[in-house]
Amino acid sequence: MEQNKNNVVTERVRPLDCRTMGGLRNHLVVMARAPRLGTVKRRLARDVGAVAALRFYRSHTAALLRDLSGDPRWLTWLAVTPDTATRDGRGLWPFQGRLVAQGGGDLGRRMSGLFEYLPPGPVVIVGSDIPGITRGHIAGAFRKLGAHDWVFGPAADGGYWLVGARRRPRLQTPFEGVRWSSADTLADTLANLQGRRIALIETLCDIDTGADLEAVRDQAAR
Repeated sequence: MEQNKNNVVTERVRPLDCRTMGGLRNHLVVMARAPRLGTVKRRLARDVGAVAALRFYRSHTAALLRDLSGDPRWLTWLAVTPDTATRDGRGLWPFQGRLVAQGGGDLGRRMSGLFEYLPPGPVVIVGSDIPGITRGHIAGAFRKLGAHDWVFGPAADGGYWLVGARRRPRLQTPFEGVRWSSADTLADTLANLQGRRIALIETLCDIDTGADLEAVRDQAAR
């Protein structure tokens, strides 16, 4: 393991064979919280119970990593919190890629740290609890970064489930002053990127309540 000044801890592994954009690797980051009872999907837990919420989170994250990691078009990073989860992250979710700690601070600070300290190349970050994320979404986001500075996947609640940056010629992180977990999250972030080339991809829905989970299950059944 290596640790930098931003408390981002990375695991040394043999590089994967992945396609590149402009000679640089594409990096996909999946942000996840260690699946411990009472610490994940708390709003959902109020409706369905802590055990059911944990079961959903654990199984969905595992399925997402199975589907996305190992794709030769990008190198997958699992960014976990708390940072101590880097010791057993692979036991929680087997995947092909690298393990990294999210570091401290709010969501904006943690994402800034990832954008700033990962190896050169475009970076796309997604959450681990959004149903419907596919390899097509990720590939499409990297394609957008061929001609744009930033790409976002809007969420139906006003936030976003995906954020990506070209990181060339220089990186300007847009997360200062953002009202997280609100209807203004995406708008605040975009306001910090005036003058930058921005692309948007498909809108997806988060699972925050029991009704959200039931709707997704009904849709899958149909």
